[in-house]
Amino acid sequence: MDETVAEYIRRTVLKIPRDEIKMMLQKWGFLSEAQLQTLNFHQVKDNISQEVVQLCEENSADIKQAAVLDIIYNHIYQNKRMWRVYQMKKSGEELEYFDLTDFKKKFKGRLRSTLKNVTITFREYEDNAIWIRVAWGTLYRKPNQYKPSYVVYHSQTPYVFISASMLKSNLPLLCQALIVASNYHDIREMELRSHSLNSLKDIVFKRYSQNFQTYHPKPLQEGNVEPENEDLRIVQENRSEKERIQRLNREVFGDGPQPKLEFAQYRLETMFKSDPKMDVLDKKEPFRCLVKFSSPHLLESLKSLPAAGMADAPLSPLLTCIPQQARNYFKIREKKGLFPESFVSP
Repeated sequence: MDETVAEYIRRTVLKIPRDEIKMMLQKWGFLSEAQLQTLNFHQVKDNISQEVVQLCEENSADIKQAAVLDIIYNHIYQNKRMWRVYQMKKSGEELEYFDLTDFKKKFKGRLRSTLKNVTITFREYEDNAIWIRVAWGTLYRKPNQYKPSYVVYHSQTPYVFISASMLKSNLPLLCQALIVASNYHDIREMELRSHSLNSLKDIVFKRYSQNFQTYHPKPLQEGNVEPENEDLRIVQENRSEKERIQRLNREVFGDGPQPKLEFAQYRLETMFKSDPKMDVLDKKEPFRCLVKFSSPHLLESLKSLPAAGMADAPLSPLLTCIPQQARNYFKIREKKGLFPESFVSP
């Protein structure tokens, strides 16, 4: 077994919590049950990793087997990576039968026709998710196994989730391989990103309930209040206000927990309105701005603003509709043909 492969397996094992090493090695399936029985999982992790490497040497492990173990680790600890959402588009509306073997062949062929030094590994999961690991090299250097790109593609859907490596120059190559392998025409980032891959899936697959209702505030009722009842009135108003905020939050965000979104961005374009007599603007041009939101838990943070007294309830639809706005933004760009040329299939 190559020394670089042995070192990579050792480092991968060291990343795994000690009480989960046996479970992940069993999922890996490269070592036999008899070999796993020889391992002492109660010793320090460095000794465990050395023993795992020795067993892998007996089985003549190569970098592809080592990459599979890395996929298993990243599938379980997927929140350690930053994920971005991309949406692909077909030139027509026809539905095609998805052939995994053909997909793998086209994906590998497209990447390796441009870059020879690249390691490509696939693993399928039960939710129709195809995990793809790509370790990038250069014309004169072997692939760097410690900075791979990860792609999660759900067959029969136009959505792709990508956790890219540090080299941004590889992203166009990755996107081209995806659209060629999946028989799409172009691909576009949806301006949504998060460490929570499952939350991004909930948003784009619409697996969470969020209500979008128009709220019409009721006029305040005026009346004379007796001085001795003023404290009671204040308590009652505070209680009523809290109940009102909770009700509006349920109407807008739904009852369930929000998907863990960490970043969202979309562009606004609106006409600036002013008094014609003031003559503020000589030209009637729209006002444009780029809106960016970031938070460890963006949607839950927005949901908590009214209760914290930092915003009026209900929140503006510009805030509550961030996932939908991202999808609408993609559709607008699609109609205008504003796709990066490097991402478009020839």
